[in-house]
Amino acid sequence: MGRPERPVDPSAGPIARFAHELRQLRSAAGSPAYRTMAKAVGCGATTLSQAAAGERLPALPVVEAYVRACGGDPATWRPRWQEARREAEQEDGPAQGEPRETAPVPYRGLARFEPEDRHLFFGRDRVLDELGKLVCEHRFAVLFGPSGSGKTSLLRAGLVPRLREEFARRPAPAALRILTPGASPATTYGHLLSPAPGEPESWILVDQFEEVFTLCDDLRERSQFIEMLLAAREPGGRVRVLVAVRADFYARCAEHPALAQALNESGLLLCPMTAEELREAVVGPAQAAGYLVERALTARLVEEVQAEPGGLPMLSHVLQETWRRRRGRMLTFDGYEAAGGLHGAIAATAEEVYGTLSPEQARAARHLLLRMVVPGQGAPDTRRPVSPGELSPCPDTQVVAERLTRARLLTADENGLQLAHEALISCWPRLHGWIETDRERLRDHRALSEAARVWLKNGRCSGALYRGAQLARGAELFPDPATDSALNASERDFLTASQEVREAERRNAARISRRQSDTHRVPVRRAGDRAADGRRHVARARRERAPTGPGSGPSGGIRRRRAGHHRSARRAGARRRVLADRPAARDPPGTARFSQPAPVGHLHRPDTR
Repeated sequence: MGRPERPVDPSAGPIARFAHELRQLRSAAGSPAYRTMAKAVGCGATTLSQAAAGERLPALPVVEAYVRACGGDPATWRPRWQEARREAEQEDGPAQGEPRETAPVPYRGLARFEPEDRHLFFGRDRVLDELGKLVCEHRFAVLFGPSGSGKTSLLRAGLVPRLREEFARRPAPAALRILTPGASPATTYGHLLSPAPGEPESWILVDQFEEVFTLCDDLRERSQFIEMLLAAREPGGRVRVLVAVRADFYARCAEHPALAQALNESGLLLCPMTAEELREAVVGPAQAAGYLVERALTARLVEEVQAEPGGLPMLSHVLQETWRRRRGRMLTFDGYEAAGGLHGAIAATAEEVYGTLSPEQARAARHLLLRMVVPGQGAPDTRRPVSPGELSPCPDTQVVAERLTRARLLTADENGLQLAHEALISCWPRLHGWIETDRERLRDHRALSEAARVWLKNGRCSGALYRGAQLARGAELFPDPATDSALNASERDFLTASQEVREAERRNAARISRRQSDTHRVPVRRAGDRAADGRRHVARARRERAPTGPGSGPSGGIRRRRAGHHRSARRAGARRRVLADRPAARDPPGTARFSQPAPVGHLHRPDTR
């Protein structure tokens, strides 16, 4: 039997009251041991016991696991947790002990390290020496490694400060620039890759080169940008280039022969950190800021990260959350488990923020987060920046963006707002579930976003609008663009304009069809007129043959008939000449030509006189 828990006074505050309520739930379930509860829900026993200790408010996922282990309904406990959190913040502020806003945070969480974070960047000296040698020996070089291996932080907090120190020792100046490709890399950065005469030599660091394949859909723009980068290899050039790309896009890079050759000649694979390097990454930042890390915690982290490829973002985030749960100046193993551990800390933080949102804000959060994801095709999903123009002006969206950014789940930079790291996609089950549910819709939505961007870039040209199957698919996914909250203003205008042009084209086609129908009926009326003329001619001829008045005997009748026959022949001949002189082009194409009825004569009986 485990040792008894320390009593908690429910009147001591909202956190103590919430812990007392959790204990009452466990007591009603028969007071199961924490080890038994941990096995039932897959959570650490220490984490569950700390949830009911009354020292700090546990994370929402930990509360839900505790309630499930006791046979309760987690949905009924979410409002109680939110109420306790609000009351605790009103009484004590957002954190206990040292104020969160003023305390120097030694870890970056999911956010990347920047050049000014150099004093907190540890464990990368070996690979930095190799990378520095590579970029000095080759005018074009490539750094590739798996997602979560720390490429971006290595460039910004490791290589950039070293290169700046190197440039300071040189007599000739040099310009150092770091960029991410985006949707139009050649158009945006072409001037940087072609320095004018008299300008200093340019060193270009291209971070997240995979955006050339995930965000740039224009094949010509993509090829032009790659060729501009590869031009740095030419002798006598005044540009040096280092490209950092995810390892799972190696095959896509090989599609370009010259780029594939560069990978073989001047490529560096970013290998996993050794155990000693990981210890430096865990302990170094804490010591630089005046904190300590328990040895048991360091050993546990090194062991878990070595078994988790691409686990550096998870390591950085769980260390940040453990620091927030520290005891004085010490980062403890208990604080680590209370944060959710290596695999649960990201989800715990995300769910903690999500649990504070209203239903309307939760819907806005789903739309916002899915807009920041590019669903992979034969490759893992990737993130994409959302420019300020893409963001909805809805107040709920603004509140969600602010809260997620404050929790360091989103980052804001020159490209806009984006996920702090792609690890959020794989480590937060809720977001991962949204992506899987809407995967096909997301692909079509990303294509719509790009089409709307091109349409605006071309001055709202009608030739860039959706037609045919594309418009039909857009109408299927977004039947009412004017009210669909998943669309931003430019996408809404694009779909509306596409539908308006389609309706205008339909009305125009209907007018043309009616006009052609009327044109085809005119020749029919002309043919009918000619037939009526023929009938009248026959009737007149018959009247002329009929004997009437004096001298209507046989010889007179014969003379009259012969005279009528000659007159009819003359009229018919004149009519044929008129018709022969009429231009054939007056009849519309496909109109049947009706010949003039032949003149009606009569059979001459032999004169028996």
